[in-house]
Amino acid sequence: MTASTGIATVTLNAAIDQSVAIPDFAVGEVNRVEWEQADPGGKGVNVASFLADLGLGVAATGFLGRENSAVFENLFAQKGIADGFVRVPGKTRVNVKIIDEVQHRITEINFPGPCVTAEDLGALRQAIMALVPGNQWFVLSGSLPGGAPHGLYAELIGTLKAAGKQVVLDTSGEPLREAIGAAPLLMKPNIAELEELLGVSLPSHTAVVNAARALLRKGIQCVVVSMGKQGALFVEEHECLLAVPPEVQVKSTVGAGDGMVAGLVAGRIRGLSLADCARLATATAIGALTQLGPRLPTVHTVESFMQRVTIRRVTDRHAACD
Repeated sequence: MTASTGIATVTLNAAIDQSVAIPDFAVGEVNRVEWEQADPGGKGVNVASFLADLGLGVAATGFLGRENSAVFENLFAQKGIADGFVRVPGKTRVNVKIIDEVQHRITEINFPGPCVTAEDLGALRQAIMALVPGNQWFVLSGSLPGGAPHGLYAELIGTLKAAGKQVVLDTSGEPLREAIGAAPLLMKPNIAELEELLGVSLPSHTAVVNAARALLRKGIQCVVVSMGKQGALFVEEHECLLAVPPEVQVKSTVGAGDGMVAGLVAGRIRGLSLADCARLATATAIGALTQLGPRLPTVHTVESFMQRVTIRRVTDRHAACD
């Protein structure tokens, strides 16, 4: 399929997020569910959903299990997301989120998904190439399914860059390590993923900035490191900013990083400065925190969050945010 939308997201290991609320959840005890909700998810699906909420056209591809794809198809139809997913035998995995609003804790239980074959991978490559003519931005997000080589993201980045596309990467572990050399335009690891990648602790903002600059030297143009309540560092060759979010009532942490990616891409497409990209990315992440499932509050609410994001410039001389 070809979709003249401008942005395509790739989700290789989609998931259905099953959220259940259990006040005072206790391990090893009988627990009673207060309410439950099931949402189509996976990092790239979330990014596509948030981009649609921000008013941008988007296409989505990756793998979906045939047996439970309807929940995704409903989401795509509701939000006008062009569906380029490859269907594979079996079910898309389910991730259970146990939300304890009394103890303010979220426990996650993630199931494995279906394994993909060489034939499935070939179909995926064809689906991605079909999206190349109509899309300038490609967001590659999340883990890899069983059967996919660790170097798949690196391969896709190389193919898309050769076609003149802008590529954003948000993954972790070995797939991230393999993809560094392919130099996507933008990367958004969280602090734990960056520490795992480098094999060292990053105890200060100075250390995080230095680690991000090391990635820039490999050809990546922008590295965004999310650090939870501490905010996120947005690092480019000639500029480094710390974006600190305001306090909000958190309903779910699922999708906050994906909201940041969506806001970052939206800001770049709109030609915003790095500071305003940081504001929009942080505001979109905050919006995701205040909702359940892959959705944002109104655009007006997201814009109101932007005004409450604190931006601090970081200099190499005093890694000023420490």
